[in-house]
Amino acid sequence: MSRLRVPALVALASTLALTAPAAADAAKGKPAKTQYYVSLGDSYATGYQATGVRQGSNTDQGFANQLVPIARSRGHRLKLVNFGCAGATTTSILQTPGCASGARAVGGPAYRRPQAEAAIDFIRRHRKRVGLITVSIGGNDVTACARAADPVPCVAGAVQGIETRVAELARRLRRAAGPKVPIVGITYPDVILGEWVTGNDSLARLSVVAFQQFINPTLEKAYAAGKGAFVDVTAATGAYGSLDETTNLEPYGTIPVPVARVCELTYYCEFQDIHARTPGYGLIADLIAQKLPRRR
Repeated sequence: MSRLRVPALVALASTLALTAPAAADAAKGKPAKTQYYVSLGDSYATGYQATGVRQGSNTDQGFANQLVPIARSRGHRLKLVNFGCAGATTTSILQTPGCASGARAVGGPAYRRPQAEAAIDFIRRHRKRVGLITVSIGGNDVTACARAADPVPCVAGAVQGIETRVAELARRLRRAAGPKVPIVGITYPDVILGEWVTGNDSLARLSVVAFQQFINPTLEKAYAAGKGAFVDVTAATGAYGSLDETTNLEPYGTIPVPVARVCELTYYCEFQDIHARTPGYGLIADLIAQKLPRRR
């Protein structure tokens, strides 16, 4: 064997030794490197939590933060990059430049362009390293309908624009990410069920109709336009259960089970605040994780 071939063989053997663990991980379905998890959306994306009536802040207890360790248990090593902006709507996420510092997610990047553009640019620049994209948007488009004289027609009118804009967002995210990256859109707990404890049981009942017949079918169809998955948080938090089935929950007394569930998972019954408590965000994180393939 010539002296020229020996070093080459030694180098080859060293390379194989170094790559063997990575090859073994790949064979087991484990990612070789940490991948970026890109989060977009509104105050649910930023993990906003209430501390009182009209008081609160973004936290690191949102579903996006909680999802990282949950995904790791399924073999996905993710690094969160959260572009979420509290107060975002399906219009602002596409058109409004920047996000005020107080509205940004904890540790989230600053940007001067519309949220969608900033996120899509990041996805394009890191196309081979993005492992997950989630979107939480649309809630702020229909919030005012809860105070409308006739809430259901208000929601029915609003969802037309929601579908158009969310479908546009989903398609743009898909083009930027490529065909294989999971894109998961979420909806919300039906917090308006909490109106039951204030005596407004008619609005609580109508809210179920709004989510089940208008908001969620619209969002599911819109995310499908970008070949994205959809998580029905409303159903998972028990909103479609019977309002005739009751339980006792202090300090509210005997109330329907779906109402009690939303009181436990969100701040609506306590502070009239639409945001989730830590367990509520944890439930959403679990639902998203179930959309990821198990790698070990």
